[in-house]
Amino acid sequence: MSEQQEFPHFPPGFLFGTATSAYQIEGGWNEDGKGPSIWDVFAHTPGKIATGETGDVACNTYHDFQTDIELMAELGLNAYRFSISWPRVLPQGFGAVNDKGLDYYERLVDALLARGITPFVTLFHWDLPYALYDAYGGFIGRETALYFADYAEVLVRRLGDRVKHWITLNEPWVHAALGHLLGIHAPGHRNPWHFYRVAHHQLLGHGMAVERIRALAPDARVGITLSLQLVHPKTQRPADKVAAVLFDQFLNGFFLDGVFKGRYPELLRNRTRLFWPKIMPGDMELISQPIDFLGVNHYSRSFARHVAWVPWLRSWLEGEISAEREYVRDGVQYTSMGWEVYPQGMYELLMRLTQDYKRPVLYVTENGAAFTDRLEDGRVHDSLRVSYLQGYMSAAAEAIRDGADLRGYFIWSLMDNFEWAEGFSKRFGLVYVDFATQRRVIKDSGYWVREMIRLQR
Repeated sequence: MSEQQEFPHFPPGFLFGTATSAYQIEGGWNEDGKGPSIWDVFAHTPGKIATGETGDVACNTYHDFQTDIELMAELGLNAYRFSISWPRVLPQGFGAVNDKGLDYYERLVDALLARGITPFVTLFHWDLPYALYDAYGGFIGRETALYFADYAEVLVRRLGDRVKHWITLNEPWVHAALGHLLGIHAPGHRNPWHFYRVAHHQLLGHGMAVERIRALAPDARVGITLSLQLVHPKTQRPADKVAAVLFDQFLNGFFLDGVFKGRYPELLRNRTRLFWPKIMPGDMELISQPIDFLGVNHYSRSFARHVAWVPWLRSWLEGEISAEREYVRDGVQYTSMGWEVYPQGMYELLMRLTQDYKRPVLYVTENGAAFTDRLEDGRVHDSLRVSYLQGYMSAAAEAIRDGADLRGYFIWSLMDNFEWAEGFSKRFGLVYVDFATQRRVIKDSGYWVREMIRLQR
């Protein structure tokens, strides 16, 4: 196979990075003044994590981030997307600032810049301060959107002279749905009224944070990261096609249309009016103020079919959380999360965003795959992950050639880490982590990424 066939080609100036989140990697969960998050409490509750594990230590990056920065440099990466732990900076979610927490992130940013790695900072990746949950139900309460804007201001005042790319929220649908509708993520609610309130208030917090960032750092680039999937009907029956439209609006349209069009999808609103959040005058204007880029988290596609109760929820449950390990069915590979490997979906999604939302600046802020990795004789031969990345990144490169304004690609993840409700049982990393010893080993996929980047330059 030729180099052109093996490795996708991207335009000059393209950013190649990896992504992580604070709770999944940092550890140091109760050190140096950090307050508890909802994930600290959730993970310590028996029965909530499939493996019985917690993120108390995780990848221990609170005590050593330099090792991982050196790994990034070895892989040739020039960007890194990470999140900041809100309760590490503001233990109560508001009020007194924890200087030790801010100092940690300042050192991290400086160390990245010293190695020529551009930081992309995510403000909220689900680890909400427990004090805000205790007081207001977290984003169930509108007050939390106001405190989120204050938190953004604290960070931009300290880091805004060096951090030029800010992401307000990571996957607000996931936090609202898995945390407040299905109950399998923190804080563990199962309440359809909570889902829509949390979704709306997160977007409201996004809009308020964008205002603060713009006021304090006019040269900053500000965006939001959404979890986006293609939704296909299970069959060509008219009822399944309607279910696919509804599920698409539930997964994607609520957030995309809110941010880019200043309104929520009409069909979804009509079908779920009973659960709809209270929208105050001016809310949608705040939510839809211009952003500089959209972060796209994309892994697979979903199928929708009509059933008697909430068709989009039933189809998502069947497609996303039923499988325990990777398998091949009808010639199609599935990952250890049970997600179909469907690389052409990346092309289809990027082109849809380009056509439907006036060609926004895009970054793939997460894409990757979990497979069963084994360390054998000092190596990890993860050929399935190499094939996955080759397919998805090639599809992204094709979308650029066809007009998508895609400027960077962040692989999930730099290293194996705490995979939320799955504990340490699912490995997404380019770098293998022995969680008992914290030893790091670059996988074959990491070396593939390094060679792919080398051939761009």
